Parts: sequence; structure tokens; C-alpha cells
Amino acid sequence: MEEMKNDNIGEESIAEKVTDAGEFAGYDDEAEYNRELRERAEREERDRQLPPDPDAILEVRHLKKYFVLKKNLLGKPLTTLKAVDDVSFTVKAGETLGIVGESGCGKTTMGRTVLKLHQPTGGQIFFQGKEIAGYKSKEMRPLRTKMQIVFQDPYSSLPPRSTVGDILSEPVKVHNIVPPDKVKDYVLKLMEQCGLRDYYYERYPHEFSGGQRQRICIARALAVNPELVICDEPVSALDVSIQAQIINLLKRLQKERKLTYIFISHDLSVVKYISDKIGLMYLGSMVEFGNKKEIFDDPMHPYTVALFSAVPNPDPDARSEHIILKGDIPSPVNPPKGCKFHTRCSKAMEICKHIAPEYKEYGEGHFVACHYCEQGHKNV
Repeated sequence: MEEMKNDNIGEESIAEKVTDAGEFAGYDDEAEYNRELRERAEREERDRQLPPDPDAILEVRHLKKYFVLKKNLLGKPLTTLKAVDDVSFTVKAGETLGIVGESGCGKTTMGRTVLKLHQPTGGQIFFQGKEIAGYKSKEMRPLRTKMQIVFQDPYSSLPPRSTVGDILSEPVKVHNIVPPDKVKDYVLKLMEQCGLRDYYYERYPHEFSGGQRQRICIARALAVNPELVICDEPVSALDVSIQAQIINLLKRLQKERKLTYIFISHDLSVVKYISDKIGLMYLGSMVEFGNKKEIFDDPMHPYTVALFSAVPNPDPDARSEHIILKGDIPSPVNPPKGCKFHTRCSKAMEICKHIAPEYKEYGEGHFVACHYCEQGHKNV
């Protein structure tokens, strides 16, 4: 990996040219930021001409979702929150992509934007080779059976005045999954697959525990036979023992139904268990992406290393160095210039304060955005 990193450092690399504070005296950060925006737009336009990845069920290129917080009298945006800012990744059929990051980093917004629950501000979304970023609600309707979501809170995501049978039957009827006379048998079989008893059919959500409600949410998502399911922190509101049951249920259903997951979570141990690929998000951007083994065996970005250091070690004799991140996450309304992570990074150099690092590949499928890695340094 060390040799691979060094091979990626070009002779004209900015990181080699300017590294000390003296060379940044009087540096025009605003001009640099505008240059970065132009280069990003040019790169996005070049990538727009490329065909979709034939092996990927989902490919996301330069995805953006901005929320306008304040406008002037003419309707021009004055304040914008960049919830998702230039995120790219691919997921192959049958894989599980784990998305990790602190609260407020844009994980959930990214997942909802991929499903077109939020209209993307920019970028491309390819699902099964078709670009759907510009689809209207009517065009998305046929795809709703192929793309589903399991929400974080099983308490608020179920209608309290509907029985379990009604909740699971409605999408089946709306999308004509089976003939009307076979809907109940179809729902009862689905309930059995998700670990729900048949006599739950006439019960209401308030009569169930958190784990049972999440099983109902999973059954509702699978009722229309989707191919891609976004799991938005599906076990974070559950007890640890119930978490294990739900995770094992998701893995079993994935194998039986050949599902593809995007699994959003804070829990690194859960992500490590269920995922094939992992993406680390910080302040709306993807800072590291790669296969699970490479990410856990050789984390490269300082943010990734800091997150991994916080995972408890079950060995009482093992010594581990905990990296404490300084300060709070900056506001996505006014992110820092240069690298967004430099205000909290122990490896930050002067260049990090002024120039945003390039998101580049250091190994096969292992992408990192970091000046420290760009200069050939290892974090672990």
C-alpha cells in the first residue's frame, strides 16, 4: 500500500509544491474556492458523458442536495445548507454498502435523495443502468417497487390506526403485486418470513415491542419485492440483543431474496458484520470509500482512524490509543475552506486550510480525500 500511495503522487502535485505556512501568506482562499468549484463542474461534466457501470445496480456520481435556508426579495438563495456535497459511489447487485459518519454528516439525506424522496440539486443517479436523477414523481412510480427504505424509528414510521394486515396489504394492492384474492395469503407468508406470527395480522402497532415493529417495517419494505433496500439506522433504537436478531434477519432475507442493501449506521461493529463495502461521510462529503477488509485493515483518512479508535475492544489486556477529535462538527451552512476536516484533524497541515484534497483512488476501489495520504503518509 505504501508503494501504491507513492505511485499516486505526481511531480506536479500541489501538496508537494506548497506545504509550509510561509508559502500561503496572503493566499486568496476565496479565489481558490471558486477555482475548485469550476474544476468540480468540469469534472462532473466529463463524467456525465461516461456510460453507466454495467456491473452496478446503483451508481451515484457527484450527488448534491442543497437546502435553501434564506432567500432575498427576488427569490435568490442567500443561505444554503449543503447536506450532500459531491458524493460518488457504486454498489453491485447483492452487495451491502455501509455508510458511516457522525450525526449531521448527511447519511440519511443521501439515502433519501438516492430514492428521490428528496429531489437532488445536482449529480447523476443510475439505477439498473437508467439515469433517474431527473425523473418526476409519475416516472418514479414504476421504480417504487424496486427501491425501498426501512426507517430508523419503528414507532413513528407505522400508521397507528392501521392493523398490521392493512399496513402490509396496502402496497401489495396499490402496485398489483398479486391478484386481490391472494393478497392475504401473500401477506401472511411474508410475515412468516420476517418472524411475525399470523395472529399479528389483526393487531395494531402500539401492541408490539420495538423489535417486532421493526420486523413489520422490514416486511412492509419487502412487500413489493424490491431489489434495493436502504436501511436507515434500522437497529439504533433497539436493545443490543434485539439488534442481533434484526441484523441476522436482514442477512437471511438478503440471501433468500438476492437483495442489495445500503446500510446506514453509527455502529461500526454492526457495519463490519453486515457490509461488503464501506463509505465514510463527513460534513456532506465522502472522505473514504472501499472494501470492508481494506477499510478496517488499512484505514487511511484521519477521520476513519479516529472513528475506529473509539470502538471498544473486548480484550481487557489489549491497549488501544483513543483519538479524541477536537471541537464540534462545523456548520454545513458555512463549512471550512480547504479540507472540511482540517479544524479537527491531528494530522492537518497548512495546505489543508486552503486547498481541498482531491478524492482519488489509492488502491483498487479504495478512494480517499486527504492531503496527508497524498504525501505518502500512513495513519496506522
